[in-house]
Amino acid sequence: MTVRREGDTGDKTDVPPRELDENPRKRPVRMVRWFIIAGILLALLVGGLVGFNAFRAHMIAQFFANNKPPPVTISAVEVKSEVLPNLQRAVGSLAAVHQVNVTSDVNGRITEILFTAGSRVVKGAPLVQLFDQPEQGDLASFKAQATVSRLALERAKQLAARQVGPQVTVDQAQAAFDQANAGIAKTEAIISQKLVRAPFDGVLGVRQVEVGQFLNAGTQIVSLTDLSTLFANFTVTEKDSARLAVGQTVRVSVDAYPGREFDGKITTIEPQIAAETRNIRVQATIVNPDNILKPGMFADVIVVLPDKPAAVTVPETAVDYTLYGDSVYLIKEKKEDDGKTSLTVERTFVRTGDRINGRAIIEKGVQPGDRVAAVGQLKLQSGAAVEISKDPMPQIPAETPLN
Repeated sequence: MTVRREGDTGDKTDVPPRELDENPRKRPVRMVRWFIIAGILLALLVGGLVGFNAFRAHMIAQFFANNKPPPVTISAVEVKSEVLPNLQRAVGSLAAVHQVNVTSDVNGRITEILFTAGSRVVKGAPLVQLFDQPEQGDLASFKAQATVSRLALERAKQLAARQVGPQVTVDQAQAAFDQANAGIAKTEAIISQKLVRAPFDGVLGVRQVEVGQFLNAGTQIVSLTDLSTLFANFTVTEKDSARLAVGQTVRVSVDAYPGREFDGKITTIEPQIAAETRNIRVQATIVNPDNILKPGMFADVIVVLPDKPAAVTVPETAVDYTLYGDSVYLIKEKKEDDGKTSLTVERTFVRTGDRINGRAIIEKGVQPGDRVAAVGQLKLQSGAAVEISKDPMPQIPAETPLN
């Protein structure tokens, strides 16, 4: 087919018409088709992954739901409301009511030791004899003078009664007799000082002297201690001093006799508070019938104060003390789908107070009648299933008896 344009005047070579190319129109259609197919495959892949993850999570949840760990065996106790002893603790030391280092009032050489170290003596018992022969000689001389003076006085009185002798002779004889008696009294006092005696009943300590030793006045011979009654001296703070009063009961314990207590009464409260420490000294008197307490022992003192109102308490072992706060595991009952009842625990934070006799005061967090885990908290977490042990709970140690 020859196309001739209008207006052409000359002959031109016939140009065959260009055939239309259909490929450019078909390529976009194919690309869209491939994008659709790829999107469908990607959606199927993503959907498969999501479905697989959902299926896996469901199976895992079902597995754990059907494989619950067995309940943890614990010991449970009931929260109580009780009146606890109101105690004031302090530390101090023991001192003897009567204790002295026996000494001599005069100088002298020891001629005899009349005691055994560590023995018990009574008041007035002789302990040490010092050399007293010169004083014994003076005593004999004064006694002889007293005899002569007495005879002279009697004769002077007879003569004066018959008005033969003057009254001045009687006065001189009386003065000589009195002077001789004064010499006797003085010499006997010196002799008594040469014999050292026990000033009171007690137990002697270690001997510090030997026979033949020259003893200066004031040198220690032996210690003497009355162990029947002791003082317990201790201090309390200015804040706690207002709660103390004379006559209150104290309980004293010492390291030498663990588990044993010795009762006494407060007998003296220092009227002044030390400005350096803001403490006040208190003294209690303790009867020591067995003489087992010794002066100088370290004493743990408990003052029994009037009872406080009833407080909510749990055993100390039931409280979990951590840096984040104190807590207990509260036991709760939970009904299952099958109608059975199971027990679980829930960590409950509490505010604790004083700890007395193995029990802790709970000021806030639980109520009387609640049950808490007392033993086995290390295996617990909030929401865990528990089972109460039928075995008796271990004895909780107490520092002091409740009665």
